[in-house]
Amino acid sequence: MAASLIQMAISRGWEYEADRVGAEISKDSKAPASALEKIQNFARQVPNQTAEMHPETGQMMIINPLSGKGLKGLSSTHPQTEERVRRLLEMANHY
Repeated sequence: MAASLIQMAISRGWEYEADRVGAEISKDSKAPASALEKIQNFARQVPNQTAEMHPETGQMMIINPLSGKGLKGLSSTHPQTEERVRRLLEMANHY
């Protein structure tokens, strides 16, 4: 159980690091923040039945494709999109 929690935390850390590197490459952290918001809005509109049936594939997605219903939400490998966007916009203040 502890190993699973550590693995999920590391995976979330990788997501934040990928966001940071993307912002550095683009020289505009608002651009990836905007892209994440657009992807999240689209993902909420279109249910992904395949991902729901195979939650192990969620880690290969940019945005968590799972509905988060039940206990599945507790083991998310993705940080909340809102937190990712917040961090990216915070970076914009440093450029």
